[in-house]
Amino acid sequence: MILAELLSTLYFCILNITLMKIEAGQQAPEFSLFDSEKNKVTLSDFKGKNTVLLFFPLAFTGVCTKELCSIRDNIALYNNTNAQVLGISVDSIFTLAKFKEEQKLNFPLLSDFNKSASAAYGALYDNFVLDMKGVSKRSAFVIDKEGVVKYAEVLENAGDLPNFEAIQSTLATLN
Repeated sequence: MILAELLSTLYFCILNITLMKIEAGQQAPEFSLFDSEKNKVTLSDFKGKNTVLLFFPLAFTGVCTKELCSIRDNIALYNNTNAQVLGISVDSIFTLAKFKEEQKLNFPLLSDFNKSASAAYGALYDNFVLDMKGVSKRSAFVIDKEGVVKYAEVLENAGDLPNFEAIQSTLATLN
């Protein structure tokens, strides 16, 4: 038991070393994750298209459901700005598939089960509720067609929602 706790602590210490703060103007970190349909998806798959990354803590929770259903209900706003929305969490692909089906989400959900993308974007809690470690922070990133971050928002409070107006304003400025 003590060895397991030490290894867990060491893992998160190493993970925290790799956590970066992503800001507007930086090249977006590349990632390769599986979607809820078991397809491998990379950020570079969307080169030539604006991309909105929405990291969210956990499927089936109240605020996450509210956030992603808001995107679902307003997907035309994103489609009209040539933007691909991607939802990302540390949930398994199986959990995300069920969540997507139940909520009738109309955009891909990606599993960051190994926490690599969340860490690369500086969007990972060291300690979430109920002592859960390594849960994605609610975050939003707008990435332009060339892979440059144009908007970055990482929320410390999981009860807060991203600034959808700022995301839309940023998308409106992109060609």
